[in-house]
Amino acid sequence: MKHANTETLEALADLLNRIRQHCPPIKEKKPGVFYLKSSAFLHFHDDPAGIFADLKTEGDWVRYPVNTAQDQTVLLAQIEERIH
Repeated sequence: MKHANTETLEALADLLNRIRQHCPPIKEKKPGVFYLKSSAFLHFHDDPAGIFADLKTEGDWVRYPVNTAQDQTVLLAQIEERIH
């Protein structure tokens, strides 16, 4: 599974902006790749099944679909839970 390309990140613009604005401890090192402190924390993938986010949870990557508004709400809630 490849990392999300520019076109995919553009399709996720609203989600990415929400992450940038509402999750200040997270820093975007390059488009769509976020770090928490000095560790990779969140990035996105293109897949034939859709678009997915990998979120670091207790040392392991957990994959979340982000194809619908509901999917994105779930991801944002998980991010909030991890940073607070």
